[in-house]
Amino acid sequence: MKKVANTDVEIDALISQRWSPRAFDSDYIMNEIEIKSLLEAARWAPSCYGDQPWKFIIFNKSNATAWAGALNCLAVGNQDWAMNASLLIVVCAHQLFNHNGELNRWGQYDSGAAAENICLQATSLNLHAHQMGGFNERKTKVLAKIPSEYDVMSFIAIGKCLKENEYNDEQAKREKMPRKRNALEEIYFINEWESIG
Repeated sequence: MKKVANTDVEIDALISQRWSPRAFDSDYIMNEIEIKSLLEAARWAPSCYGDQPWKFIIFNKSNATAWAGALNCLAVGNQDWAMNASLLIVVCAHQLFNHNGELNRWGQYDSGAAAENICLQATSLNLHAHQMGGFNERKTKVLAKIPSEYDVMSFIAIGKCLKENEYNDEQAKREKMPRKRNALEEIYFINEWESIG
């Protein structure tokens, strides 16, 4: 299924075709080249001082024990659909700069840029990614042995979309809902912040 963004002006197809489904093909297993290409895309994200504060923990569905542990870190509502994805990626951001050990107030921002590169690369591979904030950070840190100086920012579920004719009623209702965004003129100001109303 494709859900191309209805844009006011033309943007690159990779961006307009990126969306976050919840109906994944449970039989699809990603290969190593696909997985590494996602991480390679993340590697080339911009970062303050080129510090690259991100780290990723990969959970592949082919490892049933690790997969179950990762799913258990998600909120129940996310577990219900993420279990059908092929891959779960935990996005982590270093709290300090690597080059001088000082507080990196842009680390989370930069890690978000790397995560978006993963999502766009997934789109280019005819896969889909869905980022999640519904997870237990403490459980995730314990499971993946994540050091205390890293913040867990999100989980990303990645896989192949389920075919439309295989949707159950709930999936059909949810996946076919139109995409919504604020109007273009509502997201920016020119020169200074304007009062609204």
